[in-house]
Amino acid sequence: MSLSAFAPAKVNLFLHVGALDGDYHPVSSLMVFADVGDRVAIQPADALAFEIDGPFAGALADAAEDNLVMRAARGLLARSGGPQPPFRLILSKHLPVAAGLGGGSSDAGAALRLLREALDLSLQDEVVEAIAATLGADGPVCLHGRPVIGEGRGDRFHPAPRLPEMHAVLVNPGRPSPTGAVYRAYDAAGAPGDADRPRLPEAFESVEEAAAFLSLCRNDLEAPAVGLEPTIGEALAMLREEPETLLARMSGSGATCFALCAGDIEAEGLAERLRRARPGWWIRRCRLGGPWT
Repeated sequence: MSLSAFAPAKVNLFLHVGALDGDYHPVSSLMVFADVGDRVAIQPADALAFEIDGPFAGALADAAEDNLVMRAARGLLARSGGPQPPFRLILSKHLPVAAGLGGGSSDAGAALRLLREALDLSLQDEVVEAIAATLGADGPVCLHGRPVIGEGRGDRFHPAPRLPEMHAVLVNPGRPSPTGAVYRAYDAAGAPGDADRPRLPEAFESVEEAAAFLSLCRNDLEAPAVGLEPTIGEALAMLREEPETLLARMSGSGATCFALCAGDIEAEGLAERLRRARPGWWIRRCRLGGPWT
């Protein structure tokens, strides 16, 4: 029993956000996944254990026991119907934390998929999805890692358009962008957005067509996030000035931004140039779409 599962980064190609409605902000978002992310592994052990390694492990060390991976494991074991052999879960954290990439929810989704396979649990998909939903509104979509349109709290899903192969560059300037603070700043600005869903085509035939359409959309959390953390604005300005960039936007509540490029060569050139200009930033060339799980 030594297996692992990939936890891909989630990217919001657009994120339309409405004013606070009771206890949540309604949203409409086209979510896709990247072929970069974290990894969750399982190994035999004498007792249930959890470890975190990888370049961003330190950011999670103080809250390891409350990590979404462990919460997912406990939720699944509670529904498994009987005792299970002890195991160790290892989260290899390669994505920045508080980065707008859905890392925690994707890690939890990978843990759920991994444990169901490793422990040979005969749980229906609906049961596993319900567990994922208890861990966050985007839990079910991160469980499957497929492109989707999320609405409501982010927990009502609609099919995404067929997408072309999309090469991109992810850029995080190394500063956290906590979701709660960004939403509070959004509310303080009068919540100027709206959770409208654009009239999407059934398919985008090329990345250029997708970028042109997405340029008419927006991320309503971008302005408040930049106001709180100006380096996000610096990252966006750099991306938007580069010739390879078809579209640059922030993902989620930040601080990660993305640039869509015409192809792999363009993305590679952009990523290399940005690394030379900002060696302290987290910069990754990737493909967007999914599923990569």
